[in-house]
Amino acid sequence: MVTNITWLGHSTFQIETAGKKILLDPFFTGNPSAPLDAEQVEADAIIVSHGHGDHVGDTVDIAKRTGALVIANFEIIEWMGKQGVENVHPQHIGGAHQYDFGTVKLTIAHHGSMLPDGSNGGSPCGILLKLDGGTIYFAADTGLFYDMKLIGEEGIDMAMLPIGDNFTMGPADSVKATRLIQPKRVLPMHYNTWPLIEQDVSAWADQIRGQTAAEPVVLQPGESCSL
Repeated sequence: MVTNITWLGHSTFQIETAGKKILLDPFFTGNPSAPLDAEQVEADAIIVSHGHGDHVGDTVDIAKRTGALVIANFEIIEWMGKQGVENVHPQHIGGAHQYDFGTVKLTIAHHGSMLPDGSNGGSPCGILLKLDGGTIYFAADTGLFYDMKLIGEEGIDMAMLPIGDNFTMGPADSVKATRLIQPKRVLPMHYNTWPLIEQDVSAWADQIRGQTAAEPVVLQPGESCSL
C-alpha cells in the first residue's frame, strides 16, 4: 500500500495511509511557509510532538471541525480537553499503541514543551510511525542525541529531521543524526520558516549524499513524496 507524505511547511506534514489522513504538528496560522489555511485541511488523526505554538498550532480548531483523534503526551492531552477537544488518546515516551492506520510510538527528544498559555506541556517527543508503507521517524524539535542509534534499529524508511539550527539541530548535527539512524531516506524540516532558521538546503543535501548512505528528499511546501 502506498503511503504519501506531504510537507506543509515548517514541521507540518500530512500523511495519507490506509485510507486515513494523519497530520503531524499542524501549524498553519502564523506560518509564512504554509501553502494552505487550516480551514482547508482534513484529518482523521493529529499527532502533536510537543507544546510549543509552532507545533500545537491549529490542532484545537482542526480537531473540533473534523473530529480527528488527537494523539500526544498525557499533559498535552489533558490541556486539549480543557480546550474542548474530546476525541483524544494520551501516550508517553517509550509507549506504543496500535491505531487503525498503524502504530505510533513516542520517543525522546531534547527540547522544551511549554504550551502557548504557559501550561506544562510535559516532555517533548519524537514520533515513530509504523505504517503499511514503511516506518517513519519524525524527530520533531530536538538536538542530536546518541540514542538515535537505537531508534534506527527499528529500520527507518524515512527520517524527518530538523536542520534549522538555533532552536534545534543544525545541518551538521542532522548529518551526524542520519549516520546514527541509518534511514533509507531523510527529509529536512524546521528550516526557512523565518530568517533565524534559514539554511542552504541544497548544501545540506550534498552533505547527506557525501557523508551518509541515505537519500535526501527535499520538498517545497505543498509537495509530496511516497514512502
